[in-house]
Amino acid sequence: MSLDWRRQLKRPVDWLLGLFSLDIGIDLGTANTLVSVRGKGIVINEPSWVAIDKKTKEPKAIGAGAKEIAGRTPSNIVAIRPLRDGVISEFEITEAMLEYFIGRAHENSLLPPAPRVVVGIPSGVTEVEKRAVYDATLAAGAREAHLIEEPMAAALGAGLPVAEPRGSMIVDIGGGTTEVAVFSMGGIVLSRSLRVAGDEMDQDIIQYARNKYNLLIGERMAEKAKIAIGSAYPLWEEKTFTLRGRNLVTGLPESIEISSIETREALANSTNTIIASIRDAIDETPPEIIADLMESGVCMAGGGSQLQGLAERLQDELKIRVWLAEDPLTCVARGAGRILEDYDNLKELLVGVERGSTNR
Repeated sequence: MSLDWRRQLKRPVDWLLGLFSLDIGIDLGTANTLVSVRGKGIVINEPSWVAIDKKTKEPKAIGAGAKEIAGRTPSNIVAIRPLRDGVISEFEITEAMLEYFIGRAHENSLLPPAPRVVVGIPSGVTEVEKRAVYDATLAAGAREAHLIEEPMAAALGAGLPVAEPRGSMIVDIGGGTTEVAVFSMGGIVLSRSLRVAGDEMDQDIIQYARNKYNLLIGERMAEKAKIAIGSAYPLWEEKTFTLRGRNLVTGLPESIEISSIETREALANSTNTIIASIRDAIDETPPEIIADLMESGVCMAGGGSQLQGLAERLQDELKIRVWLAEDPLTCVARGAGRILEDYDNLKELLVGVERGSTNR
């Protein structure tokens, strides 16, 4: 049977599935995966962690359960994050994670788990990395897979007027990447994708504790410190946090109290790099759009944008109003959901995938 005939036979099946399946938007993040279902909003927000058996390669826990046991597993189980810097580093594990989350989204539904899926990807990915996300989504059970650049999805989720002839700008700071983009007339005028974001900040705190206090701490402890007392600008009231880990000299457990001033010093390299990238983007923005931005300001989205004082620091350095989107962590997932709610009018914002297949 020819390929054309197979396609014609498949169309009625796809049409029926389109009537009865859910449409899903996914923010496939380095740190967290969020799932938005058309008509329901955000239904899943879990860490992008998978615990697998080393021998069988079978997942033992996915999401919050896997992150909870990270660093506490027996020798035959390892907890990993299958995405690094916003792109897939472990294809099969990412596929298993996507399949789990797609199944979770259908838990309370009588509909078959064969959805149309829109996935956010960093703007700076290669064609191979783009194809890996596309293939993994289809392999996880999607009927259709579509990709949208994360800054565009974040802008839609934040409610920016990307389709209008006036300019707007977003800074989306996630776990693995920082996305900076300027929009006008439904397109991206310019963009920057920087692989410095929340994960790099965690590593900064780990390195600071090691260098100054000879204290070895884990990623989760560093993340807790960043959330609790991390800042990019002096706070009205400086705070402290207790770091717990192992003393590298004695080899024994130790705890030390670190201040928000010290944490700000630890995070300085990452925050300065992000701010420099935003300044470069503004420097290359056309003057007419700069005039628009002086009215509308710069919108910040993503979990990393919630770093205390970052918006104030940016506003002080850029001389432009900087504001935080409502619920910034969910902007990309909500933007992907917006595409599905008005697919015919917004499908032009999706990005294409070259034919071929990834090497797995």
